[in-house]
Amino acid sequence: MARQTPTRSEFATALNQVAHERNIDPSVVIDSIRQAILAAFKKDHPESWKEDFAYEVELDAGTGEARIFEMQGESYEEDGVVKVRPVAGASRTDVTPPGFGRIAAQTAKQVIIQKIREAEKSVIVAEYEKRLGTLLNGMIIRFVGNEIIVDIGKAEGIMPPSEQVHSEDYRLNQRLTFYVQSIRDGLRGTRGKLFRC
Repeated sequence: MARQTPTRSEFATALNQVAHERNIDPSVVIDSIRQAILAAFKKDHPESWKEDFAYEVELDAGTGEARIFEMQGESYEEDGVVKVRPVAGASRTDVTPPGFGRIAAQTAKQVIIQKIREAEKSVIVAEYEKRLGTLLNGMIIRFVGNEIIVDIGKAEGIMPPSEQVHSEDYRLNQRLTFYVQSIRDGLRGTRGKLFRC
């Protein structure tokens, strides 16, 4: 029975749509997926992983199908790290485990989501870096100790006590105008340091 290969799969459509919408280079996402698939293979199938062999992931960008190949390798050192590269002219052996497609699909999904988040963060940081030294409107959303947390759109602003006008009374959901002093990308997302003007 002949295997039917779709000309345009959901994988390719989703990859191209995400890359276009989020302004991410599809080749960067595909390279990240290849690395993640190799890491998943090494973790889930340690009995098949040989430290002195080189591995390569062949990823069909159209269907999303992944195949793992091993080749005789040689060790070399780069920046103090021992790596393995394929021996010139070494033959490739397909070592893709049965049922690995599901694992590869989950890995691809996780990598794509991670790349989207990273790209969105960098876009938000770049957008707010352009607004440094300007005024913008925000709404007080919570108080953390003496600090006031302000919703300024796609990011949050922090107004420390030293930047607050002490004669003003601040309330939740209060809309005010703030001066953007600095912006940084942290574990809790993009945050700006604000002060009241």
